[in-house]
Amino acid sequence: MDHKIVGTTLPVLEMTLQPGDSIIAEPGELSWMMGNIQLRTSTQGAGAKNLFGVLKRAIAGGGLFLTEYSAQGGSGLVAFAAKLPGQILAVDVQRGRGYMIHRHGFVCATPGVEVTVGFQRSLGAGIFGGDGFVLQRLGGTANAFIELSGEVVVYDLLPGQELRVHPGHVGMFEESINFDITMVPGIANALFGNQGLFLARLVGPGRVWLQSLTLPNLAHALRPYVGRETAPAAAVSGGVGGAVAGQVFKDILGQ
Repeated sequence: MDHKIVGTTLPVLEMTLQPGDSIIAEPGELSWMMGNIQLRTSTQGAGAKNLFGVLKRAIAGGGLFLTEYSAQGGSGLVAFAAKLPGQILAVDVQRGRGYMIHRHGFVCATPGVEVTVGFQRSLGAGIFGGDGFVLQRLGGTANAFIELSGEVVVYDLLPGQELRVHPGHVGMFEESINFDITMVPGIANALFGNQGLFLARLVGPGRVWLQSLTLPNLAHALRPYVGRETAPAAAVSGGVGGAVAGQVFKDILGQ
């Protein structure tokens, strides 16, 4: 099995599978494929052996179903395109060396991966779409591919070294990192600092990958144009294209 990441701003992950090779991904991740690729969608996989395992995967941000792509009778290619400007990273998941990733970061992996909820905290209505803050845990033994948004900044934290960051910028970190959500210190900072009420606290040892683009910041940047531009766009384009564009903006703002 070989992989290639094509592009820069909106990269595409191309997976070349040889006969007998397979990978798993969430339904809807596929961009294109060619050759001898067979698809099989089920609730099993990624470490979910029963209903409880399936529900834990769903709570972590994944779906109830997974799709397995396998090469049968010859080689084939499967491609997954990034959903937002950013990067696609390859990680080697091993027993005792797992990763915590943001809830929409999982792209695909070899069948030995285990995807479960790794961290969940309710931060109140209106924060992260009212869904709270959730991290997926990647465990097992597998090669996995993760999508992070914007530019990626990497820190190697020493034992006891602390990093505090806006939760939306947390892309991925090794599970050796001690992680928690804390309140912004000081009432004046929390009320008037304009950086939110919560910060993620990461303590080493371990590696941390931060992402520069967050969905809340993207939604904030688009908000002045929503409602003012989408209606004329719908009229000019005959209604269908503009209406679809307007719905896309509304979906982004709702996350």
